[in-house]
Amino acid sequence: MTETRQEKIQSFAFVVSEVICLALTTSIVTSGFIRYSSTIGGNEITLDDKINPNYASVASLARLPGIGCVRARAIVAYRQDFFARKGGNLSFRGCNDLQKVKGIGPKTAQNIGQWLRFE
Repeated sequence: MTETRQEKIQSFAFVVSEVICLALTTSIVTSGFIRYSSTIGGNEITLDDKINPNYASVASLARLPGIGCVRARAIVAYRQDFFARKGGNLSFRGCNDLQKVKGIGPKTAQNIGQWLRFE
C-alpha cells in the first residue's frame, strides 16, 4: 500500500518537529539553564530556575526529568484546552493537577515537583 502525498507530508512534519524539540531540549540542558549547586543531600534550585507549567513552552517543559517532548506537548495541549473551556482560569494550581494530563501519573508529578512553581 502506498502512502498518499498528505500522509508523507504529515510524517515528515512529525519527524521535523521531533528533531527540533530534541535539539531545543539538548541545547537548553547543555547550556546549564537549570543551575545546580553542590550541596549535601541533593541539588539546590532557586525560584528563578523553576518552571511554571501554566505558561511554559514545550521546550521548557521538555527539559523536566521524565517529561520529554511528547508529554510536554500534552501539557501544553491540556492547558490550552482547559483555558478554552474554563476561560482564563489556571490549569495547574499544584503538582497533583498535572496528573490530569495523559501520561503523567503520581510518581512523575512528584518527581518534577521540585522544578515547578505555580502562580
